Amino acid sequence: MTKPDIEIIATGLHFPEGPVELPDGSIAVVEIGRGRIVRIRDGRRQDVLAVTDGGPNGMALGPDGALYVCNNGGFSWAEEGDWLRPFGLAPDYDGGKIQRVDVATGEVTTLYDQCDGRKLSGPNDIVFDNHGGFYFTDTGRVREFQRDHGAVYYGKADGSSIIRVVFPLLAPNGIGLSPDLETLYVAEMETARLLSYVIAEPGVVHKRPFPSQSGGELVIGLGGFQRLDSLKVAASGNICVSTLVTGCITVVSPRGELLDQVWMPEIFPTNLGFVGQDLQDAVVTLSLTGQVGRLRWAEKGLRLQHQIGAVVYHKS
Repeated sequence: MTKPDIEIIATGLHFPEGPVELPDGSIAVVEIGRGRIVRIRDGRRQDVLAVTDGGPNGMALGPDGALYVCNNGGFSWAEEGDWLRPFGLAPDYDGGKIQRVDVATGEVTTLYDQCDGRKLSGPNDIVFDNHGGFYFTDTGRVREFQRDHGAVYYGKADGSSIIRVVFPLLAPNGIGLSPDLETLYVAEMETARLLSYVIAEPGVVHKRPFPSQSGGELVIGLGGFQRLDSLKVAASGNICVSTLVTGCITVVSPRGELLDQVWMPEIFPTNLGFVGQDLQDAVVTLSLTGQVGRLRWAEKGLRLQHQIGAVVYHKS
């Protein structure tokens, strides 16, 4: 396991996730526990970019320069020493949604809250393609004696259509695209499985027949008690998956080889994003302790669709 040097660039956040580098070089993260998006500026200053309410989760820049946010609908919360962790549904939970946030004004609008007449349960993570649309995971939600199945959806950024791509999945979380945009990767949280799907056309994937219920090709399954969260793809095509409980970022080749597990200073490193002019810095959300870290990565990250070459984040 690799143990890199990590600089803490933000503290005091309530379960941060979804790091995105904005065109001015600042880093936007969500605070799921406070229902808002925070911008981390040079010198570690923080200011509120937008209030989404509910539970903002993964987010990405869209073709219009706005932030597109997966809102899971909110959790109840437990404090355990220095940790803040989610458990169960928020008292006012009424489903999840996809929101659009104007970066300049902070205006929040709802783009989708249902598909084919069924409410979204818990949108979690999102990735844009080059056809004006995005794939996102809906992790589903767990109740005392019931659970909503998870799924992958595809929506148009202009709000014109949303379709279900893969169903059912067991707690799908991280999602990403290969460098050639021809393969969709999905991480199942509770099974610690990384799945891949060949994309036939925007919003349509090839699926394996029975007995593969989800139709996905297994890239890798991690043994022991580990849980997979968000993922990002490196320029090489390697998949970097946030791995909970183990407390690391797991690096996997497209062929399913376990290349490395990069140590993090807590057991819930939920999300990562590649930032900086050379995309070789990684920003990681350390959610239980409310921190955001930055470190030099071993290889360059993949430039995402609509990600703008940004000013390098200056250290204080």
